[in-house]
Amino acid sequence: MANPWEKIELSDYENHMSLESVYQLQVLNQMMGEQFEAYDIDTIMILGIAGGNGLEHIDKSKIKKVYGVDVNQDFLTECKKRYEALGDVLETIRADLEDANLQLPHSGLLVANLLVEYIGYECFQRVVGWVKPIYVSCIIQINTGESFVSDSPYIHAFDCLEEVHHQMEEKSLTDCMSQIGYGLKHTAEKLLPNGKKFVRLDYIARKEK
Repeated sequence: MANPWEKIELSDYENHMSLESVYQLQVLNQMMGEQFEAYDIDTIMILGIAGGNGLEHIDKSKIKKVYGVDVNQDFLTECKKRYEALGDVLETIRADLEDANLQLPHSGLLVANLLVEYIGYECFQRVVGWVKPIYVSCIIQINTGESFVSDSPYIHAFDCLEEVHHQMEEKSLTDCMSQIGYGLKHTAEKLLPNGKKFVRLDYIARKEK
């Protein structure tokens, strides 16, 4: 069964996300710059990288490798084209995170923005276990209305996502991470149009005794 994200056009996704009435692409870009700067690491894995929004904040003098992971190969092809300047620092990986046999490389920082909503807590726990990062930084969307997709001319491009979307809660994500040995380190939030907000939750691996 195909992943619903494989059916979505990058242009529809980015045009929707960047509308003034939605304004999520712009806010994510700013928050990703803050995620990349927060910790002293030299490898980053970005889950659900799409077209590469935020990659312009990567400092090649500090970061040796960025793994961009997505299930949509068209997204990855465009991402690689847009950020040719990153050269070998950027490595794209086409992967369905719900594949129990998947293997992913280790990274110091794992970034998962608007991603856990579509794979669920248990699947995310497995992915973190594969990557074994020191830090995990997630941005989740908190909704005040009935729909998790803001109204726009592109809204019906995302109808297929309803079957895989999970409503996120800060406490539930923190409990999920605690179960696999990660403690909450930092939180931040940004208000969005339509009464929604992005909440950033950072976690650090607990040291084994």
